[in-house]
Amino acid sequence: MDKLAIVVPCYNEEEVLKIASQALREVLDDLAGKRKIAEDSFILFVNDGSRDRTWELIEEEHREHPVQVCGVKLAGNVGHQFALTAGLITAMDMCDVTISIDADLQDDVTVIEEMIDKYHNGSDIVYGVRRERKTDTFFKRTTAQGFYKLMGLMGVKTVYNHADFRLMSRRAVEQFSKYQETNLFLRGMMPLLGYQTDMVYYDRKERVAGESKYPLKKMLALAFNGISSFSVKPISLILGLGMFIIIVSALALIYALISYFTGHVVPGWTSLILSIWFLGGLQLLAIGLVGQYIGKIYIEVKHRPRYNIEKVLAGEES
Repeated sequence: MDKLAIVVPCYNEEEVLKIASQALREVLDDLAGKRKIAEDSFILFVNDGSRDRTWELIEEEHREHPVQVCGVKLAGNVGHQFALTAGLITAMDMCDVTISIDADLQDDVTVIEEMIDKYHNGSDIVYGVRRERKTDTFFKRTTAQGFYKLMGLMGVKTVYNHADFRLMSRRAVEQFSKYQETNLFLRGMMPLLGYQTDMVYYDRKERVAGESKYPLKKMLALAFNGISSFSVKPISLILGLGMFIIIVSALALIYALISYFTGHVVPGWTSLILSIWFLGGLQLLAIGLVGQYIGKIYIEVKHRPRYNIEKVLAGEES
């Protein structure tokens, strides 16, 4: 039977960690009892530089359940995408299949069995997809839908209403580990792997405790990172807009010359000032956008480590 690792990135999750550990251990026990996974399957908590007692609680869980609960302690806070990557790559040599899920248990753990069934039917990647967004606020629902539509317009392949709740076979994780870029957007990277995929659908629950670690600022940063890491269309749009303005400016020049030679010159101080402000703002926008891409190149060429693992808890010997 295949050995499963449930990878759980954690940042300041002391309020939910014990609850998550118990719920996921029950899932492991149930699946092992049904002989769908190996009995030594485990949970891998990844502590992403938490400032609370998250790591201490992970150590406690590991002492109480040395086989079922393992842990990775990162030396500092590197962000959700890097922490999840660290967990996946750490688990890669320890198991046959991984499932990533957030510690807040908003993703429905009951569909993990369905994920395993689809894996046994030949799927290397199984996406957990939300059926609907009724529990979200109007603002969050509208912006999320707009984000997926915008990603599609930019040519970025994503799975609608899918976050980071997914199953990956060992060979899928091995292939993913070859992608060494620093600007990570996992939702866009997974479709690039090319293996057979499937989906399971579920209703997202309320957070059992604690606060969301993805406020609006982080969500917007993730969205921009996803677009700029997988598409150069924003630069193409700026180029197209620049060409359009050049054409409009040429027409305005012809109009100005005709007005001058026919003696119908009208003072245009207001329009001149507005044009200056508009073109100046457009130039700053274009320079800033290009600068973002150059900044990403600058970060990538350094080839710095994406994370630093301080400690690993795995197996009874640790």
